This record gives sequence, structure tokens and C-alpha cells, in this order.
Amino acid sequence: MNVRHTTAQDIPVLLDIFEHARRFMKETGNPHQWNDNRPNQSLIYNDIILGQSYIVEDQGEILGVFSLIFGDDPTYDLIENGHWRNHEPYATIHRIASTHKGHGFFKELIRFCFQQCQNVRIDTHPDNQIMQKLILRYGFTYCGIIYTDDGTQRLAYQITPEDMQAMQNVRSHTDSQNSSFSNHIL
Repeated sequence: MNVRHTTAQDIPVLLDIFEHARRFMKETGNPHQWNDNRPNQSLIYNDIILGQSYIVEDQGEILGVFSLIFGDDPTYDLIENGHWRNHEPYATIHRIASTHKGHGFFKELIRFCFQQCQNVRIDTHPDNQIMQKLILRYGFTYCGIIYTDDGTQRLAYQITPEDMQAMQNVRSHTDSQNSSFSNHIL
């Protein structure tokens, strides 16, 4: 799998992917997140022009799309029932959608985002149980509730450089234990 910038030629495929995502969300108990046909073609095009839309593909087949946006997100200025982990510069992941064909799509986009910035924020609709589980699985911490530009509630998460270091330490420790175990039984 690889990640690349989205091009205008990708828009027809992305519109299909977002339509698929809307149907999938409705079928899995999340009928309200993108019920107003978001993200629409003009938003997708704007993300492309700004260089913040990315494709995950495998052997030339598009598996999904996401936006990685650097700088302050105005919807994150107010957070209720919690707080951000820090107030350092960050990037935000938005508009994630996949074809569900490629196993590992989310892992690949998270890996890419962490390579670009280790202080990352993300949010999702309270009904989006699948996304909430994925976000937590990849080391994000729940921070509180934010509101989108249309006033709807979102659950907000953040991962910091300290979290990244802790995850690397755990992996290194686990890998060395597994290596010792493997060497011991061989």
C-alpha cells in the first residue's frame, strides 16, 4: 500500500467511495454523520487544491481517501467535558472513507499521518462506533466533545509525541521479549 496526493482525476472514484461510506454508516448505526451528502464535490476539490487530500492505494487500486490538515481547526477551539492533551501545533485527520476492499487501509493512513506529524487530532460522530474503536486502537486518547460548523456534536481525540514514544517503548519491549522467547524455544 502507498499514500499519494489526490488529483482531480480521482474525484469520480472518490464520490463513489463517499457514497458507499454514507450507506455503510447508515447500515451500521450511524445514519446522521454525513446525511447532508458531505463531503461534497466542491469540498473534495478544495482539499485537492490545498494539497490536503490523500489516497491510499494498493497496486494502483484506490482503497480510500482522507484529509490531513495542518494548523488550527476552528471547530476545535471549544471543547466540552474534557480538554486537549496539549496546545502545541497539530494536524487533523478528516473525511476518512474507504471501499472496504483493502485490509489495513486505516493502519496505512495512520502510519502516514504519524510520519507527517506526531501531534494529531481527530473526531467522529457519537454514533460512529466503528471509527471510535479504530481511533482508540491506534493510540488516540478521548479528549471531549467538539461541535462542527453545522453545530453537530463530535467526539474528539488526540495523540501526542509522548504517546508515540510510549507506544514505541512498549513495542520495543514486546519485540525484545518475543525475540528472547523465540530464541529460547529455537
